[in-house]
Amino acid sequence: MNIKLVKLSPLYGRQLFDMMEEWLAAEQHFSPHAIRKNDYRDFEYYLEHLERKTEKDGLVPNSVFFALDADRDIFVGAVDIRHYLNDGLLVTGGRIGDGVRPGERRKGCATAMIALALEECRKLGIPRVLMTCDKDNMGSAKSIVKNGGVLENEVINEEGVLEQRYWITL
Repeated sequence: MNIKLVKLSPLYGRQLFDMMEEWLAAEQHFSPHAIRKNDYRDFEYYLEHLERKTEKDGLVPNSVFFALDADRDIFVGAVDIRHYLNDGLLVTGGRIGDGVRPGERRKGCATAMIALALEECRKLGIPRVLMTCDKDNMGSAKSIVKNGGVLENEVINEEGVLEQRYWITL
């Protein structure tokens, strides 16, 4: 597995389409939300509105990366890095949202993606990263811990789900 994070461009239209088709056939609500907020089939609009440059409606500026398995030339997932934490993200959501497409889970992709996302956080000058996951999502928790995550506490999120909060010092 040769995973690297890439920014979306017209070069990766097929990879995006294939990943999103598989993901949406399996589930409608997945992380990161940033990659499913707009219709990927309208590629130009999708690309233009993928990232936020300024804070608006409680959403902070972000950077979205896709995890490309360079050996197979497919997207295995995506990460959304929030440039800072507002009050809401400090409680639930955190600095990095990540997700692995259904057919690529349990292969180490999430651990690799988080490690690469942490490198991007370093480039942004972020000294400490908050990551969260639902308590029953043991795979996410393991990937966070493998990348240095230390559990701080658990909180009930807006949907009434118990969410774990992990800090990673860079």
